[in-house]
Amino acid sequence: QVQLVESGGGLVQTGESLNVSCTVFGITRSIYRMAWYRQAPGKEREQVASKSSVPNGGSTNYGDSVKGRFTISRDNAKNTADLQMKSLKPEDTAVYYCFVQTVVNDAYWGQGIQVTVSS
Repeated sequence: QVQLVESGGGLVQTGESLNVSCTVFGITRSIYRMAWYRQAPGKEREQVASKSSVPNGGSTNYGDSVKGRFTISRDNAKNTADLQMKSLKPEDTAVYYCFVQTVVNDAYWGQGIQVTVSS
């Protein structure tokens, strides 16, 4: 059974930094893409950052609202993805979800972790 475990969320003030981490357990297929999404109250879930990897390549993408402030990193050997968030704003407040896509297009979600930025 595949399980995504997120950690590191919490409450910070505007301008501060916070890291969230995701570890994937029980996966047997190779992971193609790991991503972070977020969903704020009353809003749709949006992709924050994504990192895919293929032999000799891959890509990293960020949502426009977080470019220059957030950084996603992956450790393929450990099946982890971290999201480093800097210069946080109140509008970054949301539940953050880890997402995994395998090379055969299986998709898995984490349970979500709360990030709250106070003004």
